Amino acid sequence: MRSALLPLALSLLVSPGVAQTNSSPQRWEKNIQEFERRIADGDSKPGGVLFVGSSSIRLWKLDQSFPSLKPINHGFGGSEISDSLHYFNRIIAPLKPSMIVLYAGDNDIAKGKTAETVHADFRKFVQLVKSNLSADTRVGFIAIKPSIKRWNLAEEMASANKLIETTCAMDDQLVYIDIWKPMLGADGRPRPELFAKDGLHLNDTGYELWNSIVAKMLPPE
Repeated sequence: MRSALLPLALSLLVSPGVAQTNSSPQRWEKNIQEFERRIADGDSKPGGVLFVGSSSIRLWKLDQSFPSLKPINHGFGGSEISDSLHYFNRIIAPLKPSMIVLYAGDNDIAKGKTAETVHADFRKFVQLVKSNLSADTRVGFIAIKPSIKRWNLAEEMASANKLIETTCAMDDQLVYIDIWKPMLGADGRPRPELFAKDGLHLNDTGYELWNSIVAKMLPPE
């Protein structure tokens, strides 16, 4: 009896600090259908700047931050790079964006993925862009942010950022957008004034910082 229960017990083990949640891309189907509706209705117009990724994108008031660019927001909270890979042909390729700004990797590492896995997924994302979109399409990767809530994962996140930064430096089509250093205080830890009460998401001050950094990397308004 004990031997029969052992596999079950092992399957229930959870790594410290790693959330165990539904990781199937299908959990985003309603969000994806909403993005497709916007594309079909013409609300999301081709050829512009597309922001895609997790909740830091979804919660960003992009139309207020960059009004002249009329950016498209395809953020779906809690998503990972692998989710944007899965839905690439439905929510990215049809828009033929001039630039894609990606923020993801935060949730990936929180769910136990390594820096190497996040880097590999980013490279897959870049390959999809190169295979399906114009050679002029730029990809800007916003560094995984340091947060109060996930500071215990900072080392792995910094490693992922470094790997992606190195990849971007070798390709003129790619841009690494460093928000990691500006979000740290003199003590080397995340600046509390940039975060909402949950210690994970940005508040208005945090987004003002991001706006000032990301704006320099975007096409002229």
